[in-house]
Amino acid sequence: MADVASGLEGLDLGALSPEQQAQLMEFKINTRIANEKYLRSHKEVELLLSGFLREVMLRRPENIPEFAAEHFTDPELPMKTQKKLAEKANQAN
Repeated sequence: MADVASGLEGLDLGALSPEQQAQLMEFKINTRIANEKYLRSHKEVELLLSGFLREVMLRRPENIPEFAAEHFTDPELPMKTQKKLAEKANQAN
């Protein structure tokens, strides 16, 4: 039965065979590992997201998509990000 409020249907437990379920689980695990490796090797992603979330919480904009567009198209953002990466590296040393 569909959950009209969320737009989702109920689980169809027989949709996947046990082999398909195992393959799906392995795919999910491998994807999660790959994502974790990527995020660990790209510290700037964490800085970009945490900086954006910090600004959202401080400024509490009415229009989040517009605010996000302005935030991420700031011509100074790459320079700010590089500066924060350098500061973080200096703190680690």
